[in-house]
Amino acid sequence: MAVLKLFTTAGGVQEVSARLAEIEADVQDLVEAHMEAMLSVTLLASEYVIDCVDGGRIDSLGIDENGAPVIVEYKRGTDAGVINQGLYHMAWLTNHKDAFRNLVRDRLGATAAAQILWSAPRLICVAGDFTRYDAHAVREHRRSIDLVRYRYFGSDHFGLETVASVMGHSAQAKRVRRRAAGAPPARKSGGAMAELAQAVDEVLVGLGDGVTRVQRKQYRAYRRLRNFASVCPPQQTKLLVYLQVDPKEVDLVPGFTRDVTGLGHHGTGDLELQLRTERDLERAQDLFRLSYTAA
Repeated sequence: MAVLKLFTTAGGVQEVSARLAEIEADVQDLVEAHMEAMLSVTLLASEYVIDCVDGGRIDSLGIDENGAPVIVEYKRGTDAGVINQGLYHMAWLTNHKDAFRNLVRDRLGATAAAQILWSAPRLICVAGDFTRYDAHAVREHRRSIDLVRYRYFGSDHFGLETVASVMGHSAQAKRVRRRAAGAPPARKSGGAMAELAQAVDEVLVGLGDGVTRVQRKQYRAYRRLRNFASVCPPQQTKLLVYLQVDPKEVDLVPGFTRDVTGLGHHGTGDLELQLRTERDLERAQDLFRLSYTAA
């Protein structure tokens, strides 16, 4: 389970008890107003009307930092219907890709529309609470689903906590795995950097529960509710890793850590790590944990 995070909406920190929202719309309005900061999702539409026989509205429709389509559904309290409602909307989304692609093009431009990650659409359910049956149910689906508990703290603070996070597998990915299972074994790529990349993968996945991988051509993202690490394909002499850590809070070491705030690079995060040896990986582990906790 993720560490509880507080998002300040106004005023200063104070000792207050947790509470639920008065109405569901209050949660939706607050999350939509700060969606990039809270979920690393760009809001594309609120109360999006879907065109189907039964009709309906998607509470929030967006795209995440990896280019994956995101549906966010809200409930004030504990309500298993939020998952079923979200899955219904996910089915519509995967069958109406052109509608989503046009929405992205209108809001973010043609380049973003051409880079949508259709292999990993996401459903984020934000509710007052979930039951153990809800957490079990999402693990039985092939969809990527995050169950997120919210709480208000007084009138000035708002918290999100990940209850369950499951990375789904698309039908296309399953077909690839089936083809691979019947194919002769491929020659294993060697090299020190490839071995280092494998070691980094094991460390990042092993940081705690709920870590999922999202594969893009230019990088592999490791996320909880948001990305906490992006690993680029190995170069000849180094492996580049980007973390969601404020470079100003780190003692930068030339040749090992670099502030890339405002600089173009693949993946997400403002702190670049340059890993060349297993020793560098050992030095990086505290920074990995710091980024994991922040996510």
